[in-house]
Amino acid sequence: MTLINDLRRFVWIAKRNTRSPADGLSHDESAAIHLYTMEWTPSGNSLYAILNRTLRASNRSQLTMKPWFKYLKLFLTALAKLPALSSSSQSRIVWRGVKLNISELYVKDSYITWWSFSSCTKSLSLLESNMYLGQTGDRTIFNIETINGKDISSRSYFSQEGEVLLMPGTYMTVVSKLKPAPNLYMIQLKEIVPPSPLLEPPFYGKANHFSHLAILFLF
Repeated sequence: MTLINDLRRFVWIAKRNTRSPADGLSHDESAAIHLYTMEWTPSGNSLYAILNRTLRASNRSQLTMKPWFKYLKLFLTALAKLPALSSSSQSRIVWRGVKLNISELYVKDSYITWWSFSSCTKSLSLLESNMYLGQTGDRTIFNIETINGKDISSRSYFSQEGEVLLMPGTYMTVVSKLKPAPNLYMIQLKEIVPPSPLLEPPFYGKANHFSHLAILFLF
């Protein structure tokens, strides 16, 4: 992949930081998760930012995704080995925030699909810090009841963030909306099983790792 500046150095750091992987992950699989969470300068040059822009693009195709296939296979195979948040004793509620008012895009009782990886947190208070949403300006907070979210906090470069990752193709219904304060909008989402699979699993014979979810895009 030549899309990412200074990629070789970041890969070296990720592999150095993940020498003792758990949960049956290989060294490379654990490093793939760690690499995804790392931050370039500026942040828009980060691997996760470029990958997710590609996944969200309206002209996404086999051609535009081809440079990512090897990394995605490794990354998604690693995520498939992690238990879904819904299969543990942890709360299924996670939070995500953006520094914009996008509430008009979410109509109550409608269905939406998030096509990119979506980083969430188990801690609402984390979003309130100035490093994330802060407490001024237009902000939208998502309260999400997840099925297939993966807790990657112990494998993240920023382990204190309590990061939960939603998979590409996460299908949700808009449960409710409210405006608890000026310039602050809150949207409640619930992940549901889509009418038909949106993705294919990263490896055959083990699709149960992702419940209904899968990983190769059906273009």
